[in-house]
Parts: sequence; structure tokens; C-alpha cells
Amino acid sequence: MENTSPKKFFLYARKSTDVEDKQVLSIDAQLTELHAFAKTEGLNVIEELVEKQSAKIPGRPVFNKMLDRIESGEANGIVSWNPDRLARNSVDGGKIIYLLDCGHLAMLKFPTFWAENTSQGKFMLNIAFGQSKYYIDSLSENVRRGLRQKVRRGEYPGPAPIGYLNDSRIKLVVVDRKKAKIIKAAFEFYAEGDKTLEDASHFLAQQGITTKSGKVWHKDRVKYLLTNPFYYGHFRYAKEVHEGKHDPICFCFY
Repeated sequence: MENTSPKKFFLYARKSTDVEDKQVLSIDAQLTELHAFAKTEGLNVIEELVEKQSAKIPGRPVFNKMLDRIESGEANGIVSWNPDRLARNSVDGGKIIYLLDCGHLAMLKFPTFWAENTSQGKFMLNIAFGQSKYYIDSLSENVRRGLRQKVRRGEYPGPAPIGYLNDSRIKLVVVDRKKAKIIKAAFEFYAEGDKTLEDASHFLAQQGITTKSGKVWHKDRVKYLLTNPFYYGHFRYAKEVHEGKHDPICFCFY
């Protein structure tokens, strides 16, 4: 049922730090463009809402609160830059369509997309939401494919453990010469056979290896370090151990 009451719009702008948002206008640019668009279209914008969060999964607090306020009758329209600002997942896209169907939401306005509240308009909006989700899914598959290729080349696809550094110039993991000596010494200290994990934790602390707050490592963290295959030239990925191209700390200083 169409909502025939005067149109009141929430202006919604969103941008996240995710890869898929890299080319999207900044928040400030979106707001500038949307206010100009609203003025040209004669839209009654009652509030400006800004969210800096990914739309890949449901759970955005500003977006959810906006929909709740629309259901309660505070507004019956949304103006945003593009449908993908509203939803990149099927749940949030479905909520928008449902609000249009039941009349709580009377109109959507985008400078970049036609979206009338008609059967054809909702069909096109469904396609736009589906394309946004497809883009996210495809991007995720491409990222995983790239990671698998790095693993096949023996390149660790993640943050380097302590004793190593991620070299952004060559896109490889390299030895941190200063900390690697300490890690190697910790292995040798524990290998003496009469030392506990707590002893190794205090040994590391004496060498300046502590938590961010300056406390000694918990024994579980020390155990993870001492059993990490990375230090002998391998690495774990997807529950498997792979041979790496990086230098093993336990040999590189002999």
C-alpha cells in the first residue's frame, strides 16, 4: 500500500575501509552531493545519518536504527548516493524491499540510480542489491584465490610473527634481525630441558619482549611461539603446514 503522507527523508551516507569501498566518494563528498541533489529534487530532509562501517554483513547500528525510525513513522523516505550504500547483503536489502512493500517506506532517491516505488522500480532495486552482493562475493573469491596462489609459492599470506617483518616493498616476509636473535635465544633457552614455559616468558621479558602493556607473555602465547613451524621455515595455513620461502630463524645466524 502506497504511503501518501508528506515525504520526509533521512539522508544516509556510508563508507568503510573495505576494499570494495576504495573508489566510493568520501563521506564529506557524499554529503555535499546528496544535499545538492535533495535541494534540486525538493526533498524534505529531516536528518543526516552517517555510518562508517561495512555493509557486507547485517548489523550496522545507524542503518538499523534508521529503519526502526521509519517503521515508527518518523520518516518515509531515504536519500542516499547509491543502493550499495544501503545494502551489500541479502538481509538488509530484503528489509528495504519489505518496508516499501508494506508502505512504511514511500520513496528512495539516489543521484546515481532510478528507484520508483513501483513493481518495476522494486524489481530494479532487487537487481541492484543482488549486484552489490555478487560484487562482494566475487571480490572475496578473488582474494581467497590470490591467497592460495601465494601459499603455493611459499609466501605467507598474513602478518609476520614476531622475529619477522612484512616488507611492503617486495611483498614478502623478511627477518627482523634484532628480534630474531632474541627469539632464537628463547628457543635455545627452552631447549636446555629444565625450563618451563613461565621461565621462557620471563626470559623474553628480560630481553624486552612483553605485551603492549609491559607484562610478561602468558604461557599459552609462549607455547604457540615455541611450536610455530614458521621459525624453521614452514607455516600453517588452512589447517595445513606448508613450506615457506622465508629464512628460518633457527638456522640463519649460525
